[in-house]
Amino acid sequence: MMSKILRLLVETIALFHNYIAYLITEKLGIADDKIMHFVVLGIAGMIMFLCIKPIFDYLSKNNKVVTITFIYVFTLMVVLTFAIEIGQRITNTGAMEFKDIVAGLAGFLFLFIIYLIIYFIIKHIKENKENLNN
Repeated sequence: MMSKILRLLVETIALFHNYIAYLITEKLGIADDKIMHFVVLGIAGMIMFLCIKPIFDYLSKNNKVVTITFIYVFTLMVVLTFAIEIGQRITNTGAMEFKDIVAGLAGFLFLFIIYLIIYFIIKHIKENKENLNN
């Protein structure tokens, strides 16, 4: 199942890549694949940055560092879990399964929820102590 999903994803990306390559080589006259990646991924990265930055600005102004950190770490966890599964496929050290990715991310989310519960309990206790001292 996982290999079918990855194959479909890779084939879709390849079709998109070939279409962009065709447009760039035919319309712009650029024949170098590296330049195409430079341009396309540069533009994609800036579009994502410009869309995400206002969200992070809002969160940082409202002291939501935990939220920003969670988003960053969750993104890294998604990349890491996919990398592990792809690595298992390449090295034949395990079965590449989407369920493994979901299980790994669920483990992180479960432990993060426990962290949040402890974090908010401690925060509540500190706020109550400060209120009692005032």
